[in-house]
Amino acid sequence: MIIDIFFLVLGLALILFGANILTDGASSVARRWGVSDLIIGLTVVAFGTSAPEFVISLISAVQGNTGLAIGNVVGSNIFNVLAIIGVTAMVAPIKVERSIMTNEIPLVILSSIALLAMGNAPLLDGAESMVLSRVDGIVLLLFFMIFMRYTFASAKSTQGVDPAEKEAATKKEMPMWKAVIWVIGGLAALIFGGDRFVAGASGIASSLGVSDAIIALTIVAAGTSLPELATSVTAARKGKTGIAVGNVIGSNIFNIFLVLGCSATVHPLKFNGIGNFDLLVLTGASILFWLFGWFFKERTITRSEGIILTVCYIAYVAALISAA
Repeated sequence: MIIDIFFLVLGLALILFGANILTDGASSVARRWGVSDLIIGLTVVAFGTSAPEFVISLISAVQGNTGLAIGNVVGSNIFNVLAIIGVTAMVAPIKVERSIMTNEIPLVILSSIALLAMGNAPLLDGAESMVLSRVDGIVLLLFFMIFMRYTFASAKSTQGVDPAEKEAATKKEMPMWKAVIWVIGGLAALIFGGDRFVAGASGIASSLGVSDAIIALTIVAAGTSLPELATSVTAARKGKTGIAVGNVIGSNIFNIFLVLGCSATVHPLKFNGIGNFDLLVLTGASILFWLFGWFFKERTITRSEGIILTVCYIAYVAALISAA
């Protein structure tokens, strides 16, 4: 048990460290190639905060630990919407842009509904358990490609960098050799840390006599969402609440379309303890996020709404523990 906890903590530390330096290195390389900050934020940074989920789910799928692979993503997305948006709104009310309300948040809802539908499709055909097939994985990846196409089109339409600002930013960037080392080192830390994290989480689950799914939906989900939590709360404290919302939205879309898409393509994912209750909570949380943005105080997640979201997450975890 002690060695499993050590592996869990060590793996998480390596994952967070690796994701951080990978993002810094990749951002530096991208800027030197003339890529705009907007595209970097929507791609490199979004992937960087989703890197822990990506590595853990992919390694879990390869090792056949499919409950951990799916539970990690579902739990992380629930944590992102209810806990991170909730806590961030309590720090500072979140102003949401109209374009995000009409474009990005509906994509978050769509991704949740797609996962719910794909998971239940085998049951309609008489299967005994819910499963995400390789075909489902390919479809999710196609959704991800459409999302990225939309992202690049949006970035291109708003592009326009002042040459003086670009030159000043380039001078501040780290040397190319250092950026490349950061990228390689970050990937190595992610891979090794992910392997140790999965081993530790599985060992703890066995020692406690609970399923990998419960561990994935709670401990693993909260742990892998630490980059999003830190980024969102810090942004809110600095008054940049738009970054906080964009961080969560991008991460949730990446998690389902890219992370589960790749994982299911590598190995079909049986849900193994992840049920419709969890998928409905995820879908409901996404819809509640959208409703809070539109109503009560228009396009603003207030402190009161943040408290409601946080309480909903606490209630969800309590329900999981009581049912275990």
